Amino acid sequence: MRFCIFDLMEAKRYDRQEAWELLCEYTKGEALRRHALAVEAAMRACAAKYGGAEADPEEWGALGLLHDLDYEMHPTPDQHPYRGAEILRARGYPEHFVRAVLGHASYTGVTRDTPMARALFACDELCGFLVACALVRPSRSFADMEVSSVRKKLKDKAFARNVNRDDIRQGAAELGVALDEHIAFVIDALRPVERELGLGS
Repeated sequence: MRFCIFDLMEAKRYDRQEAWELLCEYTKGEALRRHALAVEAAMRACAAKYGGAEADPEEWGALGLLHDLDYEMHPTPDQHPYRGAEILRARGYPEHFVRAVLGHASYTGVTRDTPMARALFACDELCGFLVACALVRPSRSFADMEVSSVRKKLKDKAFARNVNRDDIRQGAAELGVALDEHIAFVIDALRPVERELGLGS
């Protein structure tokens, strides 16, 4: 009788509350939790656009929530995201999920070989940058944010100087979309959750 090894394995079930509790176990700061929420929202949107019919938005969202779970305790490149990968493996997250976490930091050398991994890399720095852009707007909102204003801020190296502009550009390229298109897509994904991010009126 022929069978596939995957028939013998139970797929990981992604529970949003479980992922949130795991994040909060390792991440106490509000800013990092809000970043996780932003990337979660972007990744859920990406599941539909880049993941195909088989993509599980719960899995993509969990990846967004958990990609930086070790950063507060282990922020240096020799530890992050390696400690996070160890934690996730110990909690039963599958290897492709762990590899996506490792791949979101280019210095690990782990290739982004799945649409989910490429989407995480493309959304991570951009989400941080878009939140920074919203914070300096009179509205403190994504509602009236335009791509042109984001592009202008990208050229200002003094603004949000810790955000890696090269990663933002490379992320869009790896997804195979124009940067302006990707920026607009992520803005749209973040609008419904701006209150959770401490934005809006």
